Amino acid sequence: MKFKDNNGSSCNRMTAQGCCGCMKTKLNTFDYLSDLPKGCNVEDYVEVQFKNTRKGYYLNSLKLPLFKGDVVAVEATPGHDIGTVSLTGKLVELQMRKANFRNNGEPKRIYRIAKPTDIEKFEECKALEHETMIRSRQIAIDLGLDMKIGDVEYQGDGQKAIFYYIADGRVDFRQLIKKLAEAFHVRIEMKQIGARQEAARIGGIGPCGRQLCCSGFMTNFVSVGTNAARLQDLSMNPQKLAGQCAKLKCCLNYEVDVYYEAQKRMPSREIELETEQGVFRHFKSDALSSTVYYVNKNPKEGSEIVALPTHRVFQILNMNKRGDKPFSLLLDEESTQRQSHSTDILDENSLTRFDAVPRRKGKGRRKANGGEESKSGEKATPRASAQEHHGGEQNGNRHKSSRNGRNSRSRQREEGEQRPRNKEQASKEN
Repeated sequence: MKFKDNNGSSCNRMTAQGCCGCMKTKLNTFDYLSDLPKGCNVEDYVEVQFKNTRKGYYLNSLKLPLFKGDVVAVEATPGHDIGTVSLTGKLVELQMRKANFRNNGEPKRIYRIAKPTDIEKFEECKALEHETMIRSRQIAIDLGLDMKIGDVEYQGDGQKAIFYYIADGRVDFRQLIKKLAEAFHVRIEMKQIGARQEAARIGGIGPCGRQLCCSGFMTNFVSVGTNAARLQDLSMNPQKLAGQCAKLKCCLNYEVDVYYEAQKRMPSREIELETEQGVFRHFKSDALSSTVYYVNKNPKEGSEIVALPTHRVFQILNMNKRGDKPFSLLLDEESTQRQSHSTDILDENSLTRFDAVPRRKGKGRRKANGGEESKSGEKATPRASAQEHHGGEQNGNRHKSSRNGRNSRSRQREEGEQRPRNKEQASKEN
C-alpha cells in the first residue's frame, strides 16, 4: 500500500493509495501481492502494456529494478517498441496462464528503461496515427474493399505500423498492403478484430455511467443471446439492449445464472387461479422477490392487479387441484387493503394535479379611494362616481321643489280660511 501527504484541510496527514488508479488505464490489474517483502515477489517475466488494450510479456534478463508505471524499451520485430510496465511479480505468471501465453522459441527481452530520445521518437510516431488512419480508409475505399480500418498503432521506433480492421468475411488486402507501404514508408501488419474488440480499443462510458467493461477488465468475450434478456424479463428493445459495439451488452450475462435459479422456484405463467371472485390470469413475475402479479380474467369483475408471494400461489393451486376455491387471492381483509392499490401510475396521479386552483371573487361592498365598490368586489370608476354624484344632486333639487310646492299650497289654504273669518268679524262689528 502506498501513501502520500494530504495537503488539504483534513486532519489526516496521510492518505492511502490502494485502488485509486485501477480504472485510469485499460485492462488494469491490481497487484494485491505488492506489499510482500523483498525477495518473495520476484518473477523473471514482466507484463508490458502498449496502446489501448495490447499487452505483452517480456523477460527481464538484465534484472532491472522495474516498477509499475515505468516506461521501457522492449524487443520487437524489427527494431524495438516502447511500452509501460503494468504488472510485476508473482501475478505475472497467473496473467500469462490466463492469456494462454506460449513462448515459442527464444523469449523477447526488455532492453532498458526508455531514454528521453526514445520517448520523443515515440511521441512523434504517435502523432501520425490519426492522419494515417484517415488516409488508409480512403485507400481501402478506392480499392473497393469491404472492410473498415478502426485503429492504427505505430511501433515505438517508427519502423512498423499495425492496422486493425473489421470485416464480415475474408478480405484479400495484398494490393492494399502495397499501397500503404508506398504511402507511409513503414512495414505494414494487418490484424482483424471484431466489433467488441474495436469498442474495447476505443473505450467509452456505458449507460451505467462507468467505463466500458470490455476496455476496463474483460479479456475474453462470451456470446450473448436474446434468451439472457428474456430470462430477466427485460424489454426486447434492441436500442436499449445493444452496446456501443452494436451487439448485445456483455453485462446481460452477469446475472443470468441468478435469474435462472430463481425462475425454477416460480410457478408456470400458463396456470390460472380460480377463486369465488373469478378466474385470475398471470400478469407479470418478479423472480428475485418471489412475487407474482395476477389480474382478473373478466375485466367487468375488476381490473385490479394483485401481488402474491409464490407460497400463496402454490397454496391456491393445491386447493384448485382438490376442487376447492378460496374466496379471494389474499388471505385476509388487512392484506386486501394493503395490496389492493393499483400499480398503474395513471390511476394514482391525476392529469390536473399541477393546474392552478381558481380563486373565489370577494363579495360585499368595500370602500376604497373615498367611493363605494360594487357587489362583485370591483371598485367604482371615476365616471360612475360622477354620474352618481350628479344624480344625487338632481334628486335633492327634486325633493326641494316638492317641499316648496307643498309649503305654498298650505299657505294658500291658510289665507283662504283667514279671509272668511275677517268678513265675519267685520259684520259683527257693524
